[in-house]
Amino acid sequence: MIIFINGSINAGKSTIAKILASKIANTANVEIDRLREYINWLEIDKAVPINLENAVLVINNFAKHGYNVVVPYPLSQKNYEYLKKELRDNELYFFTLSPDIKKAQNDTNDRKLTKWERGRIQHHYDIGISNPTFGKIIDNTNQTPEETAREILSLLPKNY
Repeated sequence: MIIFINGSINAGKSTIAKILASKIANTANVEIDRLREYINWLEIDKAVPINLENAVLVINNFAKHGYNVVVPYPLSQKNYEYLKKELRDNELYFFTLSPDIKKAQNDTNDRKLTKWERGRIQHHYDIGISNPTFGKIIDNTNQTPEETAREILSLLPKNY
């Protein structure tokens, strides 16, 4: 089972992914953004396709060995189509965290947003990352991370 947690920067993807990975047995948490660290000198538009290719390899390897995978990452329609095609032999679930943009653009106790991140959040909302045509959209504006994780868990097969 592969679970994608979609949403803008600061929507709660990484937090929810960590909770899910702790509650679903034998689950790897694959942070695609961490793969960017290998090529952090490369412009983001050139790095994203490489990151996605590397993520497919890592995800497929975990799945081949019988592990579940949770993947927090902002997905455009194009990237969704790519991942769906490349991971087609797996059981895929897509969830989008879609808090109100004001909440997404607020600093949290754990994260102080940069000007670039605030601009990227606006970009993500403008291009529809928070309201895609795929998967289940969850308005987590007024949910705790635990409540959001419980909602996702309730939508997954019970055999995890």
